[in-house]
Amino acid sequence: MRTHYCGELNQQHIDQQISVCGWVNRRRDHGGVIFVDLRDKKGMLQVVFDPDDAAMFADAETLRNEFVLRVEGKLRIRPEGTNNPEMPTGEVELLAQRLEILNASETPPFQLDDEDVHDDNRLRYRYIDLRRPEMQYRMQLRARVTHFLRSWLESNEFLDIETPMLTRATPEGARDYLVPSRTHAGSFFALPQSPQLFKQLLMMSGMDRYYQIVRCFRDEDLRADRQPEFTQLDIEASFIIEEDIMNLMESMMRDLFAEVMEVEVEGPFLRMSHEEAMERYGSDKPDLRIKLELKTISDVLQDVEFKVFSGPANDPQGRVAALCVPGGNELTRKEIDDYTDYVGRYGARGLAYIKCNDVSQGREGLQSPILKFLPDEAIEAILERTGAATGDLIFFGADKASVVNESLGALRLKVGQDRGLVEPGWRFLWVVDFPMFEHDERENRWNALHHPFTAPATDNPDALEADPGGTLSRAYDMVLNGTELGGGSVRIHDMEMQQRVFELLGIGEQEAEEKFGFLLTALKYGCPPHGGIAFGLDRMVMLMAGAQSIRDVMAFPKTQTAACLLTQAPAPVSERQLRELSIRLRKPQAES
Repeated sequence: MRTHYCGELNQQHIDQQISVCGWVNRRRDHGGVIFVDLRDKKGMLQVVFDPDDAAMFADAETLRNEFVLRVEGKLRIRPEGTNNPEMPTGEVELLAQRLEILNASETPPFQLDDEDVHDDNRLRYRYIDLRRPEMQYRMQLRARVTHFLRSWLESNEFLDIETPMLTRATPEGARDYLVPSRTHAGSFFALPQSPQLFKQLLMMSGMDRYYQIVRCFRDEDLRADRQPEFTQLDIEASFIIEEDIMNLMESMMRDLFAEVMEVEVEGPFLRMSHEEAMERYGSDKPDLRIKLELKTISDVLQDVEFKVFSGPANDPQGRVAALCVPGGNELTRKEIDDYTDYVGRYGARGLAYIKCNDVSQGREGLQSPILKFLPDEAIEAILERTGAATGDLIFFGADKASVVNESLGALRLKVGQDRGLVEPGWRFLWVVDFPMFEHDERENRWNALHHPFTAPATDNPDALEADPGGTLSRAYDMVLNGTELGGGSVRIHDMEMQQRVFELLGIGEQEAEEKFGFLLTALKYGCPPHGGIAFGLDRMVMLMAGAQSIRDVMAFPKTQTAACLLTQAPAPVSERQLRELSIRLRKPQAES
């Protein structure tokens, strides 16, 4: 039906007979000559309809936005002074000789160049939203990324192996999506949160190197970088240590950015311990493009009378930290109040500050409601440790260390973005040496920081049991510009160690056998040392595309309530279907 795509045409095609197909992006009637911007996946082309052909011109007069056309004609140079330098095809136009209206369109619910379309409308009419050039670019970018990753991994001897979508429910940190079984009444499959156990079983099967671009499902509360179903690049390899997989993945990322983004990423990537990341940035996925850092000042404030500071400073679980904002002295009281409200979302009960009007004058050159509670030596130590200069502002956080880290870590990002302190470029980082467990104070139990199959940094099960809180794991996360791209670990390949980890997590022998019996059995039959990583493909493409949400790089995403506005899913099903699945819905009781 066509000889060329619209966006491919240029002066090399002058005087050629051309056939193009696409959508009417815009129609203009200029004094008896009709111009149509015809759009396809590769761009737009101006088509000219001359009134000399009365029948064709009459059809052209009926054209409206989003009509689907096929046009034949001769390509020519645009008349002098009518070039459009903003269009790649802006020097040429197609003089139409034949017009076919392949399909008419009703007035669309929104114009493709409208930047204020509500997200619900974009999702409800996603097939229209996807026609927009930026969405076309994002889908094409995603396809290029997946094509490159497949080719790269296969060239490095990784096998693409599928794992089941219908499996059993296993505790992996989020609620499962359950699928009732018709042939096993009362029993349910679970959609996989990840292929974690299957890829470990593949290593036990001698597959050596595995990868899969796989759909995963988690029934959890949503946000900008979460969806109930998402895509993961899943990777596992045998007979490796952390250095092997990290070096291999660095090479893959550098090659990906060079090929797809035409960006040279420097290596090796910086490596930082989890402890250092939390100390300096309050986050295990720090954005290194922002140079602001948190400074612990607990030791400086242990003896002050100001209990807001001295209480956390003397608490083994507490922390007092400062964040110096260059030039922050110009912040208004309203802006400071807004930041106070902002950190309140992360559990902070307030946000103390000091404005540095002139640090050379000591206390007299500072401005803050808290100065009267602090001795001179404490103020001097704070100024020295934060490196504060005249014109700066110092924010303070004082609470449990977890609250201070989360609130000041978020404030660091917010202030950096608000004040233009985000440097351009791509900053990769490996975060390593994660704690093996985190303690749940409320339930007085240990939880796995990553997952129960992550290997501890010790090979001695007794040492692990003696000090679970002080044991590090063999886990690693790849971070890019403040977003966790992927996380992985060396896995437990010894049955005794796996059983000990289950016990520490409160998973007894009976529960372990019920939920993970197949894994424990497999560990008895010659399991090689192995490890891997899983990348969030949606997040990766989101960052590469400069999008704000993973929904912008997914063809048919869900809303924040996990609904599909396009298909109106989820939806009720018939009673017959429910009976086949041995499911009965409880009817609401009548009011008494």
